[in-house]
Amino acid sequence: MISANELRTGVTFEIDGQVFVVIQFTHIKPGKGSPFVRLKMKNLVTGNIVEQTFRPEEKMKSAYLEHKNMQYLYKSGDVYTFMDSTTYEQIELSSADLGDAVHFLIENITVDVVYFQTKPVSVELPTFIEVAVTHSEPGVKGDTATGANKPAQIET
Repeated sequence: MISANELRTGVTFEIDGQVFVVIQFTHIKPGKGSPFVRLKMKNLVTGNIVEQTFRPEEKMKSAYLEHKNMQYLYKSGDVYTFMDSTTYEQIELSSADLGDAVHFLIENITVDVVYFQTKPVSVELPTFIEVAVTHSEPGVKGDTATGANKPAQIET
């Protein structure tokens, strides 16, 4: 069990059978009254972001998440197929399950698939991905004094 006082960014916990991950937390000590913890948390199953306040002594059940290294194989319509590198078991996830990760998936890339109670809930990409830039506008002369940035399209 985790008390609300121990919650930090990235901590996962369960409330009423739903698993949440803390996105942002704030401990608030008002001048009058008891302190409380305000959390911005994401439901890992549905993807909804919720804000909620808790008293510091409230307890939550710690969520056990399993991470498996899997290789991205291919996309078929709206479904993405991944393969476990050790057992060769294949799973399929929709683009809604993957979120923004779909923009950075390259065939044969190894990712961490996060499971909650034998159900895949999200995908964690590697820290660095090597991709080729397919298109970029030319830089504007004189924009380099402050370290200019420009948009670029990548192969994915």
